[in-house]
Amino acid sequence: MATPKKIPPIPHQKIIIKLFHGIIIISLFLMIGSGLQIYNATPVFGDKEGWQFPDFMTLGGWLAGGRDWHFAIMWVFSFNLLIYGIYIFLTKRWQRRFVASSDLQAIKVGQNHKRKAYAWHRLIYTGIIPILILAIASGLAMYKPVQLAWLMSLFGNWKTLRIIHFMTVPISLVFTVLHMFMGLKVGGLRLWRSMFV
Repeated sequence: MATPKKIPPIPHQKIIIKLFHGIIIISLFLMIGSGLQIYNATPVFGDKEGWQFPDFMTLGGWLAGGRDWHFAIMWVFSFNLLIYGIYIFLTKRWQRRFVASSDLQAIKVGQNHKRKAYAWHRLIYTGIIPILILAIASGLAMYKPVQLAWLMSLFGNWKTLRIIHFMTVPISLVFTVLHMFMGLKVGGLRLWRSMFV
């Protein structure tokens, strides 16, 4: 009689990690929807005649409503990331999550496919950090261009600032999809379930 194959247990994730991830996902989609509402009022590309996003993708109903949602959720998103960053630092979780030289070596010459996938996962996890910082910095410069004139000046001009801020959205989404895909490749559906169950 064949021995039944043991199913590996679902990895244990602390409730605080699930909470951080949940807030990030919800606030990210709320900010995208409200951001697209702001975009439709004054398109980044093509001025008033520029391409518009369909209403079902937007949040806020009009420019002021979109701005209210966007700025409110921005604080939730930013403070959640800040607290998450502090938590990662204090618990030394970064040693297991962020890319190291050994990961780059594994990607370059490694023969172990699982180790290579894990290295890519850590690289993607690390790579999203500068994109998120850029999104927040450019957003703050647009939010308070007079009070944060020094930050605004780093982006050159208003048009460039808007384009950079807008482009952080698809880049963040691509990183999120890659992060989820690599998590699936490394830990399978068990890892996905562990983040939400």
